Amino acid sequence: MSLTGKRALITGASGALGAAIAQRLARDGATVLLHANSRPESVEQLAATISAAGGQAECVVFDLRSDEASRIACERMLEGGPVQVIVNNAGVHDDAVLPGMRPEQWHKVIDVSLNGFFRVTQPLLLPMLRTRWGRILNISSVALSLEVAARGVTVNAIAPGIIASPMADGVFDAATINQMVPAKRAGKPEEVAALAGFLASDEAAYITGQVISINGGMI
Repeated sequence: MSLTGKRALITGASGALGAAIAQRLARDGATVLLHANSRPESVEQLAATISAAGGQAECVVFDLRSDEASRIACERMLEGGPVQVIVNNAGVHDDAVLPGMRPEQWHKVIDVSLNGFFRVTQPLLLPMLRTRWGRILNISSVALSLEVAARGVTVNAIAPGIIASPMADGVFDAATINQMVPAKRAGKPEEVAALAGFLASDEAAYITGQVISINGGMI
């Protein structure tokens, strides 16, 4: 698919994965906005490589842990037009395995990976929505599941859809659920609990590093 005319932000473009994604999107025609923080020279080199191959690239250097720096950076990016592709790839690579992690390391991981997602996606989202076209890609990690797999520990995520509860009942009426959910009903808390019970059992010992949706077929 051609991305000609689209602007794409890739956070953490100084890393190998971010760089590869940026090069692919540039080949597909996007103008890529290459984010880095501690290694600006890496994205400068990447931008030069992309430009030499006939692509369009710009460098955006700022600290995703800073509300103010992120806000200013997003404002500057939007001066060139809406950003219609956001690849949230930035992550902290100097952390430790969980048993040996200090609280300040944990907070840094969360601040970059989770809060950093908010700091760029939130200000760029409304201009994206106005174009009626956008792509948001969140690059996750199976690092924890890999760390502990050899010790018989699994790490999985459960992603529930509309599950009957006082909170959901106040938001989704029967007609909405019928339209949104192929199964034509809300899920039951017990059904989520059954999945949790299975994942916690010995029978699920070979399932790890997965995000498992339980949503009645919602896409």
